[in-house]
Amino acid sequence: MTHDIGSRAGGEPARRDAFVRVRGAREHNLKDVNVDIPRDALVVFTGVSGSGKSSLAFGTLYAEAQRRYFESVAPYARRLIDQVGVPDVDSIEGLPPAVALQQQRGASSARSSVGSVTTLSSLVRMMYSRAGSYPPGQAMLYAEDFSANTPQGACPGCHGLGYVYEVTEASMVPDPSLSIRDRAIASWPPAWHGQNLRDILVTLGYDVDRPWKDLPRKDRDWILYTDESPTVPVFPGFTPAETRSAIKRKLEPAYMGTFTGARRYVLHTFANTQSALMKRRVARFMTGSACPVCDGKRLKREALSVTFAGVDIGTLSQLSFDRLVDLLRPVAEGRFDDVPAVSHGDARGAKATRRDRAQRSAAGKATHAAAPDIHRTATLSEEKRIAAQRIATDLVARIGTLQSLGLGYLSMDRATPTLSPGELQRLRLATQIRSNLFGVVYVLDEPSAGLHPADSEALFDALRELRDGGNSIFVVEHDLAMMRRADWLVDVGPGAGERGGEVLYSGEPAGLEAIPSSETARYLFEHVSPPARAYRPPTGWLELRDVHRNNLHAIDARIPLGVLTSVTGVSGSGKSSLISQALVDLVCGHLGHEPEDEEPEADEGPSLAQRTRGHLRGDLDAIRRLVRVDQKPIGRTPRSNLATYTGLFDHVRKLFAATPDARKRRFDAGRFSFNVAKGRCATCEGEGFVSVELLFMPTVYAPCPTCHGARYNEATLAVRLDGKNIAEVLALNVEEAAEFFANHPAVRRPLELLREIGLGYLRLGQPATELSGGEAQRIKLATELQRNQRGRALYVLDEPTTGLHAADVDRLMRQLHGLVDAGNTVVLVEHEMRVVAQSDWVIDVGPGAGDDGGKLVACGTPAELAARAESRTAPYLAEVMARARP
Repeated sequence: MTHDIGSRAGGEPARRDAFVRVRGAREHNLKDVNVDIPRDALVVFTGVSGSGKSSLAFGTLYAEAQRRYFESVAPYARRLIDQVGVPDVDSIEGLPPAVALQQQRGASSARSSVGSVTTLSSLVRMMYSRAGSYPPGQAMLYAEDFSANTPQGACPGCHGLGYVYEVTEASMVPDPSLSIRDRAIASWPPAWHGQNLRDILVTLGYDVDRPWKDLPRKDRDWILYTDESPTVPVFPGFTPAETRSAIKRKLEPAYMGTFTGARRYVLHTFANTQSALMKRRVARFMTGSACPVCDGKRLKREALSVTFAGVDIGTLSQLSFDRLVDLLRPVAEGRFDDVPAVSHGDARGAKATRRDRAQRSAAGKATHAAAPDIHRTATLSEEKRIAAQRIATDLVARIGTLQSLGLGYLSMDRATPTLSPGELQRLRLATQIRSNLFGVVYVLDEPSAGLHPADSEALFDALRELRDGGNSIFVVEHDLAMMRRADWLVDVGPGAGERGGEVLYSGEPAGLEAIPSSETARYLFEHVSPPARAYRPPTGWLELRDVHRNNLHAIDARIPLGVLTSVTGVSGSGKSSLISQALVDLVCGHLGHEPEDEEPEADEGPSLAQRTRGHLRGDLDAIRRLVRVDQKPIGRTPRSNLATYTGLFDHVRKLFAATPDARKRRFDAGRFSFNVAKGRCATCEGEGFVSVELLFMPTVYAPCPTCHGARYNEATLAVRLDGKNIAEVLALNVEEAAEFFANHPAVRRPLELLREIGLGYLRLGQPATELSGGEAQRIKLATELQRNQRGRALYVLDEPTTGLHAADVDRLMRQLHGLVDAGNTVVLVEHEMRVVAQSDWVIDVGPGAGDDGGKLVACGTPAELAARAESRTAPYLAEVMARARP
């Protein structure tokens, strides 16, 4: 389906001469691109991953629009703004101001929430301050008193976090039938450090061979909870009797060891370690629970004593947006007698366990007593009614925009770190829709990411609303449905990296079919369809029993082994909660380690308290290893790159060290690392560039004047391997490097895998900071594929097709099927129906989002699921399968 950009439903015709004219764009891999792009239209930039479409949309158009705007800003203010820099382009005419909505992960602080991102929390705090029902005798509170992020509003018991943490005997000693020597104290460090603590206990006279449950309570409490740090002689490898004898004879010990109690070790490590992995490990032994003072609502009791519609602000913030609108709509319409009752059970956060309720303190009970669940809106004064109606009207309108984007299942107190990049982008998109700006270019980065096909219609409507409001919408997108609905397509390619960077087509969607060099055209016009294939039978099953996590409440699920499984469902249905969290947590608990290839991010707040509860059953012996391949960065500095992460750079440096020139100069492999002083350029310290501060202008990064970007000193660059120095090798892309190292299997194999997975365009030395989430995920997968496949591994991938062109998705699927053929199990959380159609098994979660989801709707082969009428995924899957080649 195509749209004529010359007309708008219910609006004035768009001027066909209103174009943004780009001349000589050379940002990144763009090759002197000239292109005209219409304004007041929905324009989709397409092309294979790495083709240069983001370089054109974001690196050129948005960057230039921002640069021009900042030229009008006071010079002093410019210093305070993070500017993207000056794009490499000759000229751009007709470019309006631009707003970028990119894929970004949520803030790392758990204090950031949906309410703060959307500014809805400010309105709600004002409503409680001005129109709330106060207990008799209590003075009016200011809006700041209802914020958990201010000293005057935060609960004194949890300092506004909503959670308190304990380290208990049950968490530290999960199996009391084990002895200390058999590692009963699971919270102690692994390897030598843990053995050291056990040896110290032997010296101190404790029985380390007796089952933990049989030790005296006094001994158990001291070992776990003591703050004492005695230093004693240690005799590693000695039996208790030999140790007593050695002490009695005053033999020289191997060393003097200092004891640390188990709880003290956990708390000290969590507070002080710089290792995210260690922090995540010890966090497993910290039990989080709702603060008994505020019942997890984060506010002081005076704020929680103020009610609106019978509930305090904490309970109101825990309601889903769908439920909140039902509550506020009568107030917005002036019908104060019709406000529906809200019980504490309607709020997600109020679903406390019996054990939690039993542990509430008297202070917590006092809070509830001060906020009875009664209606008081009908008795509000006229002044408060006016304030309530005005604020409620604004809230209902703003929330309505969020609902139209499929976000009605979220609540205001949902922590930002728990949001997906797609959810966060849609929240910011809703804010822009409400801003009613005119004449702006909105540049969006894959707004369909993380969206089920059933949710995409609302996104299209939102983008049309922005466009019909007099704005231009430039979208970088891989979604074929978005391309078909666009007013205009700009196809960049034909390939990736050096093989891309050209505009193959700029025009209405139908015209792209006539471009033979376009990879996009082959898929957009269905010249390529997913192959039909026989389903593999499962070799066994993993069973998740009585799982509780986020919106999953006591559900059971069966995961087939030895096959490729796709888990589907609408956005917010509970797919990631079931697979990326519950399944990963329970398998990790069974295997006794953290998932491999994951860079954990330890956050404060709910992340520790939201634990998976449930049991793992089934063919547990069939899983020997768990690998979670996510889209987190492979490194956070430019010193981390594709070559260093995959490990192939170690082999490259050894090859350079083995050359005659290097041996003659006595250069070892370390000499060829740009992180080592002896080999790197002293001026830029191996960065390859220097920054030039221009005071009132963006900082400019220029090639190092000494090494000219090579990163190494002259002596190191003098050594050559087959005619190239180390800097020239790092400048090769994967495809070029595969040919260069054709006779060196240790280097060639990872390069071939990277090429097969669609990353042949990346340079070996390309900094990790320049890689997209999809590229980082595929690099991790290629690194894993280098291993000798022994089978019995469980691979978990969360939306691996994000950021991938349809052609790249096909390459990815070939690799994933290869993993299954090697005896492994692959589980994907996925929205791309072409991927789901090529799976062996499908698990559909839903039926809706949030509280309306969290259930297993249907399971079976793709053909079986496509026929299930109760599944919202079924019609979209059936449509794709109907086009599959026999």
